[in-house]
Amino acid sequence: MIQVEIDSASGFCHGVVTAIQKAEEELRQGGTLYCLGDIVHNNREVERLTELGLITIDHEQLSQLHDAKVLLRAHGEPPQTYEIAAKNHIQIIDATCPVVLSIQRRIKKEYDKQEPDTQIVIYGKNGHAEVLGLVGQTQGQAIVIEHMEEAKQLDFSKSIRLYSQTTKSLDEFRKIVDYIQQHISPDATFEYYDTICRQVANRIPNIRRFAASHELVFFVSGKKSSNGKVLFGECLQVNPNSHFIDRPEAIEDRLLEGVSSIGICGATSTPKWLMEEVSEAIKKKIEEKDEKM
Repeated sequence: MIQVEIDSASGFCHGVVTAIQKAEEELRQGGTLYCLGDIVHNNREVERLTELGLITIDHEQLSQLHDAKVLLRAHGEPPQTYEIAAKNHIQIIDATCPVVLSIQRRIKKEYDKQEPDTQIVIYGKNGHAEVLGLVGQTQGQAIVIEHMEEAKQLDFSKSIRLYSQTTKSLDEFRKIVDYIQQHISPDATFEYYDTICRQVANRIPNIRRFAASHELVFFVSGKKSSNGKVLFGECLQVNPNSHFIDRPEAIEDRLLEGVSSIGICGATSTPKWLMEEVSEAIKKKIEEKDEKM
């Protein structure tokens, strides 16, 4: 008998849950609701909400919109978005994650000090929605670094204030902090703020344990999800027989051969219902195979 288990710790983080709940509440009331960017980096969930009436738009479309209702997703937005909304009489349904909102305020407060020669540095993915919102607090002046190699290019003769995107690696952040501490000039100051979401960071040790406890792992995630790529990498490290899929149809029958334990897990942007669909699809394949024997 093949055991199939869904990781209870996988699935939407609180910020995404709140954003989707707000979208569903507004859609139930009727009328047109727009969302600025994909509400979550998972095509299947976006498709589900689109069927309920949610319309996804980009920033260019936002600037052309007037007298409408727009949901801001958990990733957060730069000040310019709110300025456009006010100018165009757009009602904002703000679902920015409280953790992200807190970082935005910290960064803006630091930027407003206007201290000469102080570098505001954000450890995050260039171009990521959350990072764009953080950089926006500094009128585009913040320096974004994605890797240690970029951290090494900072000007260590100037003071540094380091922040992080909420979903980045805690281990890598600590390595960057250590490197800066070792290389910063005695005449400069260095302050860092560990702004990584613990709900997300704790998923790494959890998902490692889960992946290691099964012979075969299906990691379910949208291909756009940065968090998904990170967590899938962790699965692969402890279990090379881990496979990234975005829907049940992507399951290959050959992978089910000769295993007795299958684990299903996912990103912070992966809905539980999708992992359950994957589980049901696996069980169906197993049943069909048993019937043929």
